[in-house]
Amino acid sequence: MIRTLIIDDEQHCIDRLKRLIKEHCNSTVQLIDSCQSVENGIVAIKKFQPDLVFLDVQLGDKTGFELLQQLNEINFEVIFTTAHEKYAVQAFKFSAIDYLLKPVDEDDLKQAVNKLQLKVSKEELSKKFEALFHNIKNIQTGSKRITVPTVKGFEFLQVNDIVRCQSDINYTIIFLKDKQKITVAKTLKEFEELLSAHNFYRIHNSHLINLSYIKSYNKGKGGSIVMTDNTEVEVSTRRKEDFLKRLEEF
Repeated sequence: MIRTLIIDDEQHCIDRLKRLIKEHCNSTVQLIDSCQSVENGIVAIKKFQPDLVFLDVQLGDKTGFELLQQLNEINFEVIFTTAHEKYAVQAFKFSAIDYLLKPVDEDDLKQAVNKLQLKVSKEELSKKFEALFHNIKNIQTGSKRITVPTVKGFEFLQVNDIVRCQSDINYTIIFLKDKQKITVAKTLKEFEELLSAHNFYRIHNSHLINLSYIKSYNKGKGGSIVMTDNTEVEVSTRRKEDFLKRLEEF
C-alpha cells in the first residue's frame, strides 16, 4: 500500500480527493492524514514518513514549493494539485514531476497513481526536484532544465543545450551542442508539445529542431536546414510555408 498524505488549504478539495481515492484507488492507496497549512504539513511529513504526498501549489499565503524547500530531504513521491492550469504547469512537465488540475479528475488521478509503480532512486528523485525548483525560480526566463527518462534512469538537461530531436519509432534521440546523443523513452510528439514554446519547431515528422542552432536554409521542394552541428535536415513540403514564417518571426 502507498501510505499517503494530503496537504491542501481547502477542505472541500481534501474531501473530493479522499472520495476519489476511496472509490478508485482504495486497493493501492492508504490515506494516513490530511492537513491544511505548510506548518502542519511539515509536522505530518516528519511524523508519518509517507510514501506519497498530494500537495496543493497554493497554501494560504505560502506555497507547496516553500514547504518542500524547508525539508532536509524529499524521500517521498509528490503529486502537486493546482487550480491554475498556467501556474508552473510547464515547470512540472519539464521536471517530470506529476500534477493534477483541480477539480481533480478520476482518470487523471488513477493515471498519476499508476505511474508510482515506476520507482526512482532517492538520488534521481532529488535531481527531479532540483530541476523543478530551478524551473520555478526561472519561470519567466529562458533557463529551463528538462528531465528525460533513459534506459539507465534519468538525464537532466538544459533546454538551451538541445540542438535537435530525432524520432526513432517510440523513442527520441536528443542531439546536444557538445555532440552528445541521448536516447529517450518518449515520442517526438511529446517533446514537440513540451518544447514548442521554447524556440523549437517540428520541420518534419522525424525532426524537431532548436531554431537557435540553424546555420543555413537551402531552398528546394521543401528545402533543408543545416544545423550548427553540420547536420542537414529535410523540411517537410507541407510544413515549409509555416516554417519560413516562423523563421522570419524568430
